[in-house]
Amino acid sequence: MITRNSLLYPLVLLLSPLAVLTSAHAEIQGSGSSAAAPLYQKWADAYSKNGGTTITYQASGSSAGIKKIKENSVEFGASDAALSQADLKKDKLIQFPSAISGVVPVINLPGIKTAELRLTGETLAGIFSGDITLWNDAAIAALNPGMRLPNKNIEVIVRQDGSGTTYNFSDYLSKINKNWQAKYGRNFIIPWNSHSHLIQVKGSSNIAGTLKKTPYAISYIDFNYVSQEKLDYALLQNRDGKFIAPSAEAFSSALSNSSWKTDANFEEMLTDKAGQKTWPITMGTFIVMQQRAKDAQQTTGAMKFFTWAFMRGDRYVNSVDFVRLPDSLQARIFKEMTTVTDKKGEVLNWNLNPM
Repeated sequence: MITRNSLLYPLVLLLSPLAVLTSAHAEIQGSGSSAAAPLYQKWADAYSKNGGTTITYQASGSSAGIKKIKENSVEFGASDAALSQADLKKDKLIQFPSAISGVVPVINLPGIKTAELRLTGETLAGIFSGDITLWNDAAIAALNPGMRLPNKNIEVIVRQDGSGTTYNFSDYLSKINKNWQAKYGRNFIIPWNSHSHLIQVKGSSNIAGTLKKTPYAISYIDFNYVSQEKLDYALLQNRDGKFIAPSAEAFSSALSNSSWKTDANFEEMLTDKAGQKTWPITMGTFIVMQQRAKDAQQTTGAMKFFTWAFMRGDRYVNSVDFVRLPDSLQARIFKEMTTVTDKKGEVLNWNLNPM
């Protein structure tokens, strides 16, 4: 949580808790990341109960969220992958992270408990590209000596829609496996190698639901869904050779081994970072807004919501299994937010009336 001793001290005085709660604004609309939907919905509910404006968030997927904010049809878009500075400049947008999480390989493997199965990035690439099709394949058996792996086809469940989760997952596999990089690369939508045991669904909730009812299945999903839906997961080998379970500590380790903390460089991908405790598919989740507001009052309302969330919402971040941002990053976020203007190019007035 931001403190008076942080880099934000002058701005915090301007945006004090008395000033950040909205008054008579219309409903604020957001759209995008299904992975981050539990966080934004949690914040929105708490904000409304504290007297703030109603925030309506549609979990449409990261690609759809970016499309909607570019079209100026919502007050904010949400994505699990950062846009490049070139893209932001071209489309006159700003972005900032809201929290940290991770992508997790999840399984429905009868007879094998959560965190028992060990996988590597190489084996994941083989499974999701269709090169490894049986659970007792030699590559998987070598990582799990003594485990009774079933002689069953691997049912592979993937995201069909444009997904930041897929973007981070495919970014990791591209770094680990040259064949994956050449064939699929990194993207929001992957041209999956269709076969009889590939199941394509839309949204994180459908990934969780389909996995639960599909024996011998594997998929990838954000950590908060693993926790909330009680999904079984595999341990994953990190860059330092350690088999790691996903956790807040493991995501924080990836953040600490990046330039996010040192340079507030949140465009950097957090996958495959060094550190013995690091989760290898760590990711940030981001808010994207118009640089020049179509409706100054509505955009100000959205920025007040996120100001409240960063200043008062830390406990809600933890409750949905995300990791809060360090103060140094929050400082950069507020700097980005204060560049937003109205249609005339005037910086929006943040010295707003108290609730």
